[in-house]
Amino acid sequence: MQNIRAQQGASFFSWLVFLVLIAFFGSAAFKLIPHYMDNNALEKAIMAVEEDKTVGDKINTVGDFYTHMSKNMQVNSIRDLKMDDILEITQNNNDFLVHLKYEKREPLIKNISLVVNFDKKYRVRAK
Repeated sequence: MQNIRAQQGASFFSWLVFLVLIAFFGSAAFKLIPHYMDNNALEKAIMAVEEDKTVGDKINTVGDFYTHMSKNMQVNSIRDLKMDDILEITQNNNDFLVHLKYEKREPLIKNISLVVNFDKKYRVRAK
């Protein structure tokens, strides 16, 4: 029983620091997860043109692709993104070249913000 004081466990302040860190990272996660879910929904909508035959058969032009994406954004309740700002679609023969690029900022504490960048290119073959 030499060092009983050293074996008492975590102090009040160490628990407090631990809880503050958990709260900070939890808050950041809750602010960023919805943006990643929106991006995942957009990626699935883009890839559905190639993978889902019923969707791919209906899309023949760039305008059809934009209409498909607009409907998908409404269904998934993606309201804070403007389709014209985040999507660039071009057609090359039977392929659609889709460039999904946008940035989201989420305020964390006063003048500190979390920034998430999404930038991905797709080559989608319709029909």
